[in-house]
Amino acid sequence: MTLALNRRHFNAALCALLVGFVPLAAQPAEPIPVTASFSILADIVQAVGAERVKVTALVGADEDAHVFEPKPADAKIILRSRLVVLNGLGFEHWMQKLLKSSGYRGDTLEASQGIQPRTMASADGPVETDPHAWQDPSNVILYVQNIAAALTRLDPAGASVYQQNAASYSAELKTLDEWAKAQINGIVPSKRKVITSHDAFGYFAAHYQLSIFAPQGVSTETEPSARDVARLIRQIKREQIRAVFMENMSNPKLIAQIAADTGATLGPALYVDALSGHDAAGATYLKLMRHNVTELVKAMQRN
Repeated sequence: MTLALNRRHFNAALCALLVGFVPLAAQPAEPIPVTASFSILADIVQAVGAERVKVTALVGADEDAHVFEPKPADAKIILRSRLVVLNGLGFEHWMQKLLKSSGYRGDTLEASQGIQPRTMASADGPVETDPHAWQDPSNVILYVQNIAAALTRLDPAGASVYQQNAASYSAELKTLDEWAKAQINGIVPSKRKVITSHDAFGYFAAHYQLSIFAPQGVSTETEPSARDVARLIRQIKREQIRAVFMENMSNPKLIAQIAADTGATLGPALYVDALSGHDAAGATYLKLMRHNVTELVKAMQRN
């Protein structure tokens, strides 16, 4: 009788264990090679793919994707990849030529697919599309969904991993967004004005309701004219803007000269188009956004 009861208890416990068991996704023999166009995007892809992917950034930390010139070694990186992820929105004007010259036949993904792009009218040229959609964390949630879907198509066995990682990272992005709104909403609207090296904060400014001015347009490829710089200096003086920043991948001379000519204080470097090295404040997307918001808020308080 005791043996029969013990056997029944064992069988019941085993059944309960099996019901609650969720099989783990089989780990691929080797991490899937993925190439991302620039460091910020590579960080986001790695957050979704985790140990199932090995991500290489063509444009690394502290480097400027606007003026990047691919090398033969980059074509070899592309050819070894099973997925190439780019931002899109005209950010990587060099990518299509690189893909074609490399002979790449694998999958590609524009991570910004589905985002409503912002446009800007330049003073001396046509309307331009602003590619810097990642400066709004709510857009990055869509990046994450697109990346998870692309990795799932490539690696169906890892679908549950990609979905779980995407959900977890999206929750972190929402927390970041709520924190940033609270920080910036503590600044009176009349003080929410900042000068940066180039016009990369359009999505950020629209999302958080502040004004950001720059001597350069949405790309760093062209130098601003003397007239544009003079107009910006007059505006800084007129509106008493004290928050002036350069970027980690930009030439600091111009923005430093503007700060000197206006009496504004030059703040710490912001991370806009590139991550920092591992030992600096912008080592990941989440860290760079918290750094940028913290420094911007401190500077706007002085306006």
